[in-house]
Amino acid sequence: MALLLSWRPSSAYNISFPFTMKNTSSSKSVKMGSFSTISCSITSSSASTMVAQRKLPILLFDVMDTIVRDPFYHDVPAFFRMSMKELLESKHPTSWIEFEKGLISEEELTRKFFKDGRSFDMEGLKNCMRRRYS
Repeated sequence: MALLLSWRPSSAYNISFPFTMKNTSSSKSVKMGSFSTISCSITSSSASTMVAQRKLPILLFDVMDTIVRDPFYHDVPAFFRMSMKELLESKHPTSWIEFEKGLISEEELTRKFFKDGRSFDMEGLKNCMRRRYS
């Protein structure tokens, strides 16, 4: 899971981590989160150059198993009553990624999750994952 932050500056801003964004033309600050202590400054001229080079600046954070506990490695194998090794050997190699990318539907994921086509309780798996994310 990643956190997506898209931002289009319209005037001079100072951005510092922990995610404090301050418009240099006013005294207002907005606190957006808390991670580390890196800071940078973006002026309207450098922002214009950034926008010309890239229409939508994007900042991605991978939060799985750092801020958010990922249930895949412990809870999903337990749900299927398998070891991780057994699960990886028996599941289809690309079905989950195809589903996450929106290339296949949930129904198709259910049909092709396992290489051998065996059925399973998709609602139970979804409930297991919902309960275990933390």
